[in-house]
Amino acid sequence: MANTFDLADVKRRMQGAINAFKHDLGSLRTGRASPGLLDPLQIDAYGSLMPISQVATVSVPEPRLLSVQVWDRSMVAAVEKAIRESDLGLNPQTEGQVIRLRIPEMNEQRRKEMVKVSHKYAEEARVAVRHVRRDGLDLLKKLEKDHAISEDDSKRHGDQVQKATDQFVAEIDSLVAAKEKEIMQV
Repeated sequence: MANTFDLADVKRRMQGAINAFKHDLGSLRTGRASPGLLDPLQIDAYGSLMPISQVATVSVPEPRLLSVQVWDRSMVAAVEKAIRESDLGLNPQTEGQVIRLRIPEMNEQRRKEMVKVSHKYAEEARVAVRHVRRDGLDLLKKLEKDHAISEDDSKRHGDQVQKATDQFVAEIDSLVAAKEKEIMQV
């Protein structure tokens, strides 16, 4: 552990948990087309696995349609195979180097499952933020015990860490509420 306390570092690590949470939420299907839907896909290209963003451009020409423009004609079949084998439930339609993906309507049961998954992601993000809080408070206790900082400074910094934690947990709650509303929207 470091010999000094840095609130900015604690906040940066908490923001990292928020960013990971936003990425997880972006990969959830909501019934509307989103380029982030294909982010988790790995394409078997040139002898190694690559993210789809390194072999194609994903765009949203219509609210319920994704368009995947593959850069190299020889990679079209590999991209199509990766989409077909993913658990996204999408059926690719290939036209030359462009793959079109119609986003089907989600039924009520599937929407509720997606909401549960979003809540699971939110809880994981809250736990990550709390782990950062715990690390920060542990460092403060150690610094106070080693007489590197005063008891008053330790308490003041501890309050700042708790305030930052509350702020980031509230941001997670608002993000998951917005995602739930988006998923349940018909």
